[in-house]
Amino acid sequence: MIQGTMSGVGKSAITAGLCRIFKQDGFTPAPFKSQNMALNSFVTKDGLEMGRAQVMQAYAAGIEPQVLMNPILLKPTDDKASQVIVKGRPVGNMSAAEYYTRKKSLIPVIKEAYDTLLGSYSPIIIEGAGSPAEINLKQNDIVNMGLAAMLDAPVLLVGDIDRGGVFAQLVGTLELLDADERKRVKGLVINKFRGDKSLLQDGIRMLEDRTGVPVLGIIPYIHDLNLEDEDSLSDRLMGHRLRDSSLDDNEDASNIMISVIRLPHISNFTDFDIFEQIPGVTLIYTADPGILERSDLIMIPGSKNTIADMEFLRNKNISDTLCKLHGKVPIFGICGGLQILGGTISDPDSVESGGSISGLGLLPINTVLSTDKRTLRTEGVLNDDISGIFSTLSGLCYSGYEIHAGVSFPDNPGSPHAGSEEIPSLPPVISTDSSVYGTYIHGIFDSAKTAGALIGALSKKKGIDTDLSLLLDEKDFREDQYDTLAEVIRSNTDIGAIRELFCSSPSRH
Repeated sequence: MIQGTMSGVGKSAITAGLCRIFKQDGFTPAPFKSQNMALNSFVTKDGLEMGRAQVMQAYAAGIEPQVLMNPILLKPTDDKASQVIVKGRPVGNMSAAEYYTRKKSLIPVIKEAYDTLLGSYSPIIIEGAGSPAEINLKQNDIVNMGLAAMLDAPVLLVGDIDRGGVFAQLVGTLELLDADERKRVKGLVINKFRGDKSLLQDGIRMLEDRTGVPVLGIIPYIHDLNLEDEDSLSDRLMGHRLRDSSLDDNEDASNIMISVIRLPHISNFTDFDIFEQIPGVTLIYTADPGILERSDLIMIPGSKNTIADMEFLRNKNISDTLCKLHGKVPIFGICGGLQILGGTISDPDSVESGGSISGLGLLPINTVLSTDKRTLRTEGVLNDDISGIFSTLSGLCYSGYEIHAGVSFPDNPGSPHAGSEEIPSLPPVISTDSSVYGTYIHGIFDSAKTAGALIGALSKKKGIDTDLSLLLDEKDFREDQYDTLAEVIRSNTDIGAIRELFCSSPSRH
């Protein structure tokens, strides 16, 4: 089990790296996280929803993601409540206090999922959440030391030296554990190190003497690693937000700049990861109207609370900016972004915020949220009459998935469906007046052909050349990243000692 001194120390990446290492070494590994809190989710082949971190780890292990790998998913709807998803299906929205009192009732679900995985895979690499030293939450813990005890799992404890104070992180965490919990910690790992490792040696000796736990790895900061992130603590979002004010005019002139609006309840922003592959493309997550005005393309991403995020766009004057840019800068909305681009968003059953709100009015659709959540994998051909700058998308093949509570229907007085209860399916991409586009399909740009067509159109409009020759489908690109991650971890940890934690013989798998 991989636990961390805090959120964001690299547990997900180390779990993925170990999955790839053990796959390379002839084992049949699989990831497991009993409870995940994230707004980036995925739909399995059987139409069930799970967190993307375990999806990434499953692909690193070379296996198809299954909801067994993440039996409980919490998707925050606001600061105090989350949608609770059990075995891939939503069971309702709960406050933090309500979920805290009920989560122990989910232990049988966790055990069943783990035991089922264990019947087909070995080792199981388990990821914890946050920190095991959150002493106010230990009584009902089902994701850190409580889970380690439940499954009798040895623990590697990871600290993040890039944030500073890594020795205090590790020692302090161990000090706050009970004696039987400390015994489970078989190794320490220092992650995201920059510089000369020899300068750490005195500290390592003192750490091992103080704790009695060996340091099994010092993993360097991997600058060029590009893995999927699972939530709003992502360095992508935090780092790019800090870059907003530092963009210069030269970057505008020489690059294609794609701005993804940094919604408070942003979800599934992995939809845009592929554009980070392309030299000459700058991908920015921003809530700055000034940056939007300098963009070549504006993306409105998914949202877990579409009405609240629409209110945010109004309060920050972003809605006015988008309407002003209408017809000048192409705008593309995905899922919640599609709903925001429409006329009205209604929530009669209080699935999110309740009530109703006017959207941007840039696409001729209206949306009604409902308790029925649509989760499915989908593929096909994009509609062949896409107009405007992105007409090059017409007829391209797509493969992706839908996750949304609610349905959208045409707001067209001439349509037999307008204002009726009969709600038809929207096409894969809808567009209007050649500059505004929307889709419900997550992952629609994961194809190099689709992403390349989009960037090619923007480059032609701007009169620049963008090299698309090395652009890979997102899945193929990730394969190289998993191998890079595995190589770095293998070279900077005692893999033999880690292997001994789960098997007494190298041939046991």
